[in-house]
Amino acid sequence: MAKFILPDSAKESPAAILAWAQENEVVELDMRFVDIRGVPQHFSMPIEVVDEGKFEEGFGFDGSSIQGFQAINESDMILLADLSTAYIDPFFRYKTLTMYCDIFDPISRAPYALDPRGITKRAEAYLAGVSDLADTAYFGPEAEFFMFDNVQYSTSENSSFYRVDSFEGDWNSGSADPAQGHMNRIKMGYFPLPPQDKTHDIRAEMVKTMTDVGLEAEVHHHEVGGAGQAEIDLKYDSLLKMADNMVTYKYIVKNVAAKNGLHATFMPKPLFEENGSGMHVHQSLWKDGVPLFAGDKYAGLSQMALWYIGGVLKHSAAILAFTNPITNSYRRLVPGYEAPVNLIYSARNRSAAIRIPMYSDNPKAKRVEVRFPDPAANPYQALPALLMAGIDGILNQIDPGESSEEDLYEGHVETPVVAGNLHDALAALEADYGFLLEGGVFNEQYIESYIEYKQVNDHDAVAMRPHPYEFELYFSI
Repeated sequence: MAKFILPDSAKESPAAILAWAQENEVVELDMRFVDIRGVPQHFSMPIEVVDEGKFEEGFGFDGSSIQGFQAINESDMILLADLSTAYIDPFFRYKTLTMYCDIFDPISRAPYALDPRGITKRAEAYLAGVSDLADTAYFGPEAEFFMFDNVQYSTSENSSFYRVDSFEGDWNSGSADPAQGHMNRIKMGYFPLPPQDKTHDIRAEMVKTMTDVGLEAEVHHHEVGGAGQAEIDLKYDSLLKMADNMVTYKYIVKNVAAKNGLHATFMPKPLFEENGSGMHVHQSLWKDGVPLFAGDKYAGLSQMALWYIGGVLKHSAAILAFTNPITNSYRRLVPGYEAPVNLIYSARNRSAAIRIPMYSDNPKAKRVEVRFPDPAANPYQALPALLMAGIDGILNQIDPGESSEEDLYEGHVETPVVAGNLHDALAALEADYGFLLEGGVFNEQYIESYIEYKQVNDHDAVAMRPHPYEFELYFSI
C-alpha cells in the first residue's frame, strides 16, 4: 500500500474515514478545491471538531475571497468532500488527512456554477450518456516544468524586473557554482546523464512522493531546456481522476523542489530563447473495456478517432482559452522552439498540433496526442474542453482534412496556426462555445465569468504595463 494512501474500506463513509483517522493518529483534516485559475485553495481544522454530520452538512467558506468566485453579498459557500480522493499530505508537519471537494450553494444545495471540478464531473456524465459512443475517456498529460535556484521579480508604478538563475544553465555564470564545469547549453538539455543532469535525484524524490500518495508515474527525465527543465509523466487515467491527479502532481513538484532549495514553475515560457514548457495531452475513448481509437484508417486510427481529431482542430481556437490560459502561454507558442503552432495532424510528427504516437501496434495504445496545451492550464477546464471538442467532432462527423508528414517548421506546408495572444483566444471562445454547453458540461455563466476575469486580470493587466524591453527599444526614440 502506498505510504500516504488510505485503504478503500476507510473511504466508504464519513464514519469509516473518521474511525480510520482516529486509529491512525491523524491530527488535522484539510479540505481542498481549485479556483477558476486552477490554483489550489485549502483550509484545515483539528480532526476532533469534525463529526459525520459535518460531511453531510458541508464545510463552509467565504466564496467572495476566492478570485473569480462569488460577490460579497452572496459569499457563503460550502464544500462537500469527495472521500475517494483522501490521502495523507506528505509535507505537513502534523499528520493531516486531505481530500478534494466539490462546491455547492448552501441554500439551494445545487452545484456551484463556477466550480471547475464540477465541469469535469459533468463531462464524464455527458460522455457516458451519449448513446452508442463511449463510457470512458482516458487522458495522459505530459507536463513539463523548470526548476531554478534563484527567482526574483517585482513590479510597481516606476519599476519592473525579473531574474531567474539556474545551476545548470551555461548562460548563468553569474550565480552558478564556479566549480561546476558540466553545464547544459541552451536547448541542449534532452536526456543528459549526471553530472550535466543535476536534477535527477530531485525528480526521483518527486516520483517517490507521487507513488506514496497513489499517483502512477511512468517515466521522468531532463527536458530540452538546458536550465533545469524537467518532465515527469503519469500513467493515463479517467478524466476526473486525471484532473485530480494533475493538481496533486503540481503540488508535489513545487514542494519537493522547495525542500531542496529550488523553485519549480509551470509557467510555460520563463526564459527567452529557451524552449518553453508544454503539456502534451494523450487521449482516447473506450467502451465496455474496448479501445475505440484503433482501426484501419490513417496511422492505424479508427474513423471515430479521425472525427475526434476533426472536432479538436475545428474548435482549437476556442479551446486555447482553456488549454493555454495565460499571456505567457503565447510566448511559448511561436515557431522555432519545438512549439506545435500548426493546426494539423500527423503520425509521429512532433511539429503538428496533433500527433498520433506510433510506438506500438497494440489497439490499447492507440491514442491521439494534442500538443499545444501547456501546464498553466486548469485541468478541470482544459481536459473537458478537449473532450467536448472531440465528442462534437464524432457526433457531427467532422473531417480533420489532410494529414502532413513534412517538418512543418520548415514552412513548406500552409496550415492554420494557433492564436498569437490570449486576447484572440478569449475572443475565439466567445465566438465558439456552443459545443461546450452540450449536456450542461460548461454553462454560459462560467464561460462569461471566465472570459471577463481572464481579459481583465491577465490580458489587460499585462498589456497596460510598460515592458522592460520597451525601454531598450524606445527610450531614446
